[in-house]
Amino acid sequence: MENFRKVRTSEEESPLPFPDLPPDVVEMKVKEGSKIRNLMNFAMAQMELKGSRQIVFSGCGRAVTKTITCVEIMKRKLGGLHQVTKVRYKTLLEVWENQDPLPGGPAQNLTVHKNVPSICILLSRDPLDPNQTGYQPPEPRHGLGTQLGEAGEDTSGSTAKGLKRPLPPPREELLTKKLQVQVPDSPRGSGTTDRQPDHHH
Repeated sequence: MENFRKVRTSEEESPLPFPDLPPDVVEMKVKEGSKIRNLMNFAMAQMELKGSRQIVFSGCGRAVTKTITCVEIMKRKLGGLHQVTKVRYKTLLEVWENQDPLPGGPAQNLTVHKNVPSICILLSRDPLDPNQTGYQPPEPRHGLGTQLGEAGEDTSGSTAKGLKRPLPPPREELLTKKLQVQVPDSPRGSGTTDRQPDHHH
């Protein structure tokens, strides 16, 4: 193969794997060399300035992790997004050209078919069908995070770190409160709300 040079790579064009997409939905095709900042600036402009309701991120092969990163950033920045993730395989066609063909022989081109994993993630401000495979509802806690983020926006570098640390204690307190509330309710089998200690002895 040392005389061969890869001249081009093409992916098979496949329709997006989501039903009922608006025809003008923006598809962010994430490539291995894409800069996340550029992708995010464009995607955020679509969602915030142009008012798009839905956006699709797709990537294959080594770009899959970058695609997921973009989606996570998007969800953190916008909050309240419904998500559907589809994973499939895509065929890449690589054409290799012989740089040193034999005299009188054919100029050999090799076409290599490669199967690579591909991911497509739909993010939507509008509710999606929760029964379809790969659906994830919006994460409720982000409302809290964005408020904190706005309050402490000047420390933009440390908001992510600063947000994560103060959150756990209040959640644990909430949990213990919930538990305390539930314990007295448990002996309500009889339909009465008497909470005498005799139940526990």
